[in-house]
Amino acid sequence: HRIINHLGEILALKITAGNTDDRKVVRELAKELIGSLYGDKGYLSQEVADDLAKNGVTFITKKRSNMKASVLEYWDKIM
Repeated sequence: HRIINHLGEILALKITAGNTDDRKVVRELAKELIGSLYGDKGYLSQEVADDLAKNGVTFITKKRSNMKASVLEYWDKIM
């Protein structure tokens, strides 16, 4: 698991077993971040998004097929 910035620089890195739930590591990786965090559906959880928002991080990911879609800003959509 890694978090990179817009320049491709690694901001956070954690190596886990393949069977580790992605949602369990995202909070730890993002604890020193502010702004927007883009992730794939494996990191998607309303609880995680709420926790990140409390710390100033907007979590952006595509929704699962059984979830209600939300409107994304153009920049967030192309990222």
